[in-house]
Amino acid sequence: MIKLKVNGVNRQFDGDPEMPLLWYLRDDLDLKGAKFGCGMGLCGACTVHLNGKTVRACSTPVSAAANAAITTVEGLSSDGTHPVQVAWQELDVPQCGYCQAGQIMSACALLAKNPKPTDADIDTAMNGNLCRCGTYLRVRAAIHKAAELTASNTTKPATKPVAKTSRAGANLLPRNSGKK
Repeated sequence: MIKLKVNGVNRQFDGDPEMPLLWYLRDDLDLKGAKFGCGMGLCGACTVHLNGKTVRACSTPVSAAANAAITTVEGLSSDGTHPVQVAWQELDVPQCGYCQAGQIMSACALLAKNPKPTDADIDTAMNGNLCRCGTYLRVRAAIHKAAELTASNTTKPATKPVAKTSRAGANLLPRNSGKK
């Protein structure tokens, strides 16, 4: 029995300890934010936080999360008011959106470590988060915006309201996030 905490909720896993964390999150807990991209931890679509540090859930076994705290994009904020989520929405960062949960989780980890990152800091921290649509400049701008929002303690969207959804965190993903 593996004990872990996912988005603040104590959980137990009684399956194969070598199963990728991604499958546990998506299939057992129905948390669909982290995506399967490459299966080798190279693209970043499956990025989650394990005790505050980014990990690739596709290549991290559930056993590596024993007694740890896991945060997914759904766990950042139940109402979409995390500064990174607000910045993403205000700047319309997603295009297709497939990679965005991983991008958001990497951005949050960067800002937790470095609240005023330079472009070079952002490029280094986001390296390994691939975006086939090429939204890298919008990602960078959103990280700078999130840093400003955090510094000014402002998290309410300034330009458009957050859509209400039935799934916590679903409004943080692209508008077509109903696709699995």
